[in-house]
Amino acid sequence: MVAAALLALAGTPAFAGNPDRAGSAGATQLLINPWTRSAGWGLANSASLRGVEAMYGNVAGLSMVNKTEILFSNTRWLSGSGTTINSIGFGQKLGASGVLGISATTMGFGELEVRTENDPAGGLGTFSPTMANIGISYAKSFSNSIHGGLLVRMVSESIANVRAQGVCFDAGIHYVTGPKENVHFGIALKNVGPAMSFSGDGLSVQGLLADGGSDQLTLEQRSARFEIPSLLNIGATYDWHLNETSRLSFAGTFISNSFTKDQGVFGVEYAFRKMFHLRGGYMYEAGITDDAERTTVYTGPSAGLSIDLPFGEEKKSAVAIDYSYRSTNPFAGIHSVGIRISL
Repeated sequence: MVAAALLALAGTPAFAGNPDRAGSAGATQLLINPWTRSAGWGLANSASLRGVEAMYGNVAGLSMVNKTEILFSNTRWLSGSGTTINSIGFGQKLGASGVLGISATTMGFGELEVRTENDPAGGLGTFSPTMANIGISYAKSFSNSIHGGLLVRMVSESIANVRAQGVCFDAGIHYVTGPKENVHFGIALKNVGPAMSFSGDGLSVQGLLADGGSDQLTLEQRSARFEIPSLLNIGATYDWHLNETSRLSFAGTFISNSFTKDQGVFGVEYAFRKMFHLRGGYMYEAGITDDAERTTVYTGPSAGLSIDLPFGEEKKSAVAIDYSYRSTNPFAGIHSVGIRISL
């Protein structure tokens, strides 16, 4: 029933993927994957995401948290721009098949000069723009093959005297099959919510009445409302177990964007003894190979690696270190480092 509802929503005009609408949405930080491991192959693995990272790509994968999982990630967004992204996530098993998850992501842009019409050169101090979102989710395993999840995300964007706040929802399903549970399918609907708008003292203007009196008048300007960039992920992953110690996974995801071009992501990952993981991916959209026609900062390739150090009596707990790189033009790419603790 949930799958049918997702497909029905995907067929609405909001998911036409019309590139003519590019730039007309706001809160576009929701399109940035803050998690290191899945970013290493461009989110090609949206169908096989497991644990806290699934709260971005397909929340159904949160249901596969073993007991407790804590994740932290730091991203140098567009290296050279001075922008950083910090994310933290927490997943906790509830009962036999349910998992509660909480995630928070913040973007920092450094200190910017305050400039006005009367003082365009600055010298009036500095301010720090911020973008943040907090997600609360619940995922459940209905059987060994079917997993589902829902997420509510609060979105905030602000400068010193102007702020916009909103809310959006994610829903996803993860289906596992195959003789070794090595075939994965997933579908996720993301960033569905009402329009947002800015408000605050920064949109107000004060002046004297036109009759020459001393009374002041405050005029508050209304900000136009903007839509949230909804999208649909449809993915598949195949795990090829080469032997008892090695695995090779092939993954692909189709991303139907409501405010820009649709995208296809393909990736491969090699795992050795569940301790060493090496991955790479490529994202394609129309015009991405042409500098004159490209409408995204990404140029396509991505790569990453992970080292998992198991501990405990049954080696089910682990500490992992992740690194990923995504190529961009302009700027010097996107570097991410993450630390994961699984209990």
